[in-house]
Amino acid sequence: MEAGQTVQITQTAPDRAVAGAEPGHHSPAVSPDGTRIAWISDRTGRPRVHVAPLPADGPVDPDGARVLEAPGPHPDVTALSWSPDGSRIAVQVAPCGGDRTRVALLDPDGGPAVGIATHATAVVLGAWAPSGRSLGVTVLSDATPRGAEPGDGTACLVDVRDGSSTVLGSGQSAVVQAVSADGRRVVLRTGRRGERALELVDLHRGTRDRVIGGPGGALTAAARFGSAPGTLWVHTDADREHTALLAVALGPAGEHRLSPARPVAVRPGADLEVVALDPGGPRAALVWNVGGRSQVEIADLRGGRPERLPAPCDVVTGVAFARDGVSLLVAGHSPGVAPYVVRMPLDARPATPLLGGTPVTPRPPRPEAVGFPAEDGLRLTGWLHRPSSPTGVGFVWLHGGPESEERPGWAPLLHGLVAAGVTVLTPNVRGSSGRGRAFARLDDGPLRPGSIADVRAATRLLAGVPDVDPRRIVVGGRSYGGFLTLAALTRFPELFAAGVDVCGMSDMTAFYADSEPWISGPATTEYGHPRRDRALLEELSPVRAADRIAAPLLVVHGEHDTNVPLAQALAIHAALAGRGAPVELLRIPDEGHEVHDRHTRAAANARIVEFVTATATRG
Repeated sequence: MEAGQTVQITQTAPDRAVAGAEPGHHSPAVSPDGTRIAWISDRTGRPRVHVAPLPADGPVDPDGARVLEAPGPHPDVTALSWSPDGSRIAVQVAPCGGDRTRVALLDPDGGPAVGIATHATAVVLGAWAPSGRSLGVTVLSDATPRGAEPGDGTACLVDVRDGSSTVLGSGQSAVVQAVSADGRRVVLRTGRRGERALELVDLHRGTRDRVIGGPGGALTAAARFGSAPGTLWVHTDADREHTALLAVALGPAGEHRLSPARPVAVRPGADLEVVALDPGGPRAALVWNVGGRSQVEIADLRGGRPERLPAPCDVVTGVAFARDGVSLLVAGHSPGVAPYVVRMPLDARPATPLLGGTPVTPRPPRPEAVGFPAEDGLRLTGWLHRPSSPTGVGFVWLHGGPESEERPGWAPLLHGLVAAGVTVLTPNVRGSSGRGRAFARLDDGPLRPGSIADVRAATRLLAGVPDVDPRRIVVGGRSYGGFLTLAALTRFPELFAAGVDVCGMSDMTAFYADSEPWISGPATTEYGHPRRDRALLEELSPVRAADRIAAPLLVVHGEHDTNVPLAQALAIHAALAGRGAPVELLRIPDEGHEVHDRHTRAAANARIVEFVTATATRG
């Protein structure tokens, strides 16, 4: 590696098979009449909406699907919602994988797309009104209106027939969660990270009632109205350690009354991750995170014992009721199996493939769950990926978020490293999700050094694994994990043979100045306030201690990233190159904080694997 080298990734030709470039299928949505399915897939290269007939049994034919295009350059689809009248599919689009998202209405029959709030800097998709005539969206702007806070969004109900809108409210991370069947009540979520709240807005009376929130807020706050009037179903961890499903009784239309939340589905020590209400009756599909793996249940919302179903994959990401009333469409992924969709009968018969699901060959070993103590005695967990032919190289991979969690699912970068003989440890340091609210908040603000020290504890665990040479351990991570990587390289340089920073933060004060305000504004509860906590942010910024980085570093960053802007990568690269240190900057054109083109993503992963194996071997 040359000191200060900068390269751009060369996209692999789409018609050439590349390890880790297998297409994925996720976010299935059934048309209101039950005859068609829409989903997101990158089988054409980048994530697009696909629509096809939904067969009564057997798989969907993806080759016969209609691919819908949203307007704009590289209109990568990140979310979709079929309108209740079946005439449109609302999509959230992230151009070039960036964070200036758009919302558009697509015609499932292939007609022209229509943009929503096209004048706005960014738009976030919310919920449909049950009539299908109005759609909830949040409008975001670079500017801060008078009386607002940086990053505040304005939530609206947009009439999709004429484009007129009704303003519902504004605030940090505002999202329209649900609209009642009569169209007069709307649930609005607002709040910074870790301080989410839900508000019930009565459009006729002009009243606003707090459903959940208050001191401490919530990490998770979602809600929807059920098929029967009178109840609001709330998915949250407000006032409890783990996420659960609660019921809030509503007064009749025109009556101002809101009952306290009643627990409906709770599991000690487990988070409820996905809730899907049956449009045909009082039941719900629930997906629980139990020790990192998913479990699926069907719950009768009138009471009674929930029925557990065999999970068709290690990590379930989405569930939808088929309109036949006897099956679910379940999306998820597993080690060596790219995101796929299956049909799961509700009578506990085996699930059958619907889209994708073919394992890669050879299939990587299943990771092992591990537990280990932090330096202050806190119990940490993670996953150990053991290669069949170890080379002695170890790799500590740190996830982003930090309110996220490493799971035992599809991870082509990790699979590629293991195939190359690298032993990989993916720890869930303090601040990760999956362990409850208290654990997730153990890295907030001035507690941040604890999570950095957890990287040293994880590295020591990996160094003690047989067949791992402690002198040949590499640390790497993405986004917040990239920040942790740089922080560990500056604080514990003697532990690592090399480092890989993928779109990580190197300067926390510059992050607040340069990131999108609707990203940096809600982050103050996580990282600290840019003015009041400036000294802390400067102390934590790895670029200010870059002279302590002794190991070769690979920096990978999308050129269109406005979440963690490219300037963060340029800063750490310049600091190291300026003193002749071995550093390489891999710039990825046409991509943002996420790399959406699957061929480009596979090529970037291949470069990381090459760097890790070559650099650690030389070390």
